[in-house]
Amino acid sequence: MVTMEELREMDCSVLKRLMNRDESGGGASSSGSHGALGLLSGGKCLLLDCRPFLAHSAGYIRGSVNVRCNTIVRRRAKGSVSLEQILPAEEEVRARLRSGLYSAVIVYDERSPRAESLREDSTVSLVVQALRRNAERTDICLLKGGYERFSSEYPEFCSKTKTLAAIPPPVPPSATESLDLGCSSCGTPLHDQGGPVEILPFLYLGSAYHAARRDMLDALGITALLNVSSDCPNHFEGHYQYKCIPVEDNHKADIGSWFMEAIEYIDAVKDCRGRVLVHCQAGISRSATICLAYLMMKKRVRLEEAFEFVKQRRSIISPNFSFMGQLLQFESQVLATTCAAEAASPSGPLRERGKATPTPTSQFVFSFPVSVGVHSAPSSLPYLHSPITTSPSC
Repeated sequence: MVTMEELREMDCSVLKRLMNRDESGGGASSSGSHGALGLLSGGKCLLLDCRPFLAHSAGYIRGSVNVRCNTIVRRRAKGSVSLEQILPAEEEVRARLRSGLYSAVIVYDERSPRAESLREDSTVSLVVQALRRNAERTDICLLKGGYERFSSEYPEFCSKTKTLAAIPPPVPPSATESLDLGCSSCGTPLHDQGGPVEILPFLYLGSAYHAARRDMLDALGITALLNVSSDCPNHFEGHYQYKCIPVEDNHKADIGSWFMEAIEYIDAVKDCRGRVLVHCQAGISRSATICLAYLMMKKRVRLEEAFEFVKQRRSIISPNFSFMGQLLQFESQVLATTCAAEAASPSGPLRERGKATPTPTSQFVFSFPVSVGVHSAPSSLPYLHSPITTSPSC
């Protein structure tokens, strides 16, 4: 158990006062969780969200950093995790922790009322143990009542995913991405209805129609577009930055060879504080595949988690069968490099553009039809009859 001596407790009102003090004058900005370095007390306090990725994505305390402690990490942990395991994409946060630059770390889960109620194998307990080993001079506090209590009492200090508007009935599964399918009442294809959806604060997903609407792009603050097609025009080349990934939506296309180049482009836009719209013709298969690859690589999540996350925002996504295979292969590569780094051994390079995709193998089985049909609810992804599988996880 994590004892009271090991873990202090903090009331929600105290955290609220810290955040209020920053907003009223002195601390860092509270513009979101992604890439945060600790946004309390002028950057001297770090707020760690110990909930799963999907829960954090649905709503989080502003300024928090989401730790990675999924099933694979837990299985490998055996009671002990490293900072590299729980914060794989937060190199600067890890460095600041080890250097003692944070005066305090505040951890929270969904609703734990007290430190003594935590299980020894809980995410909070594992995170606290890692902090004790790597940030010995830093005070560690548990937020009493977790996100549930804090968001209930102080919703103005939380960010939540906007509820999606109602969508038309599901599209027949025999349809393909390029068909002009829409609702009879408005005459607009389903994939063009509404606007681009926010995947991350700097990353949007949409269709060619959205990419041709300068009013939409400007309203969202889009500064760059990633055109994942060989035939969609770049309408405003003098106004936005463009990059093209010329792939077709068919089973022969090697979209996986472009993953790293696309990820680097998105990161470059983010680093310049810009926003990028990733689009193809319909925003269903090719561009969705790129967004999934980005989440898997940068957030270190499995394909299943990334798929649910994107589908909650754009319910009609449906990468074709071949693209799903390439994503599963990419998942195995991301997991392999992560595990190799955790074991302090050299990791094999990710597949370079232009090389063939090897046939993946494992017990994880997915089935995603090549269609624009709206999938079932995010909580019930189909694990059916696809021969496409992942490599054995570490």
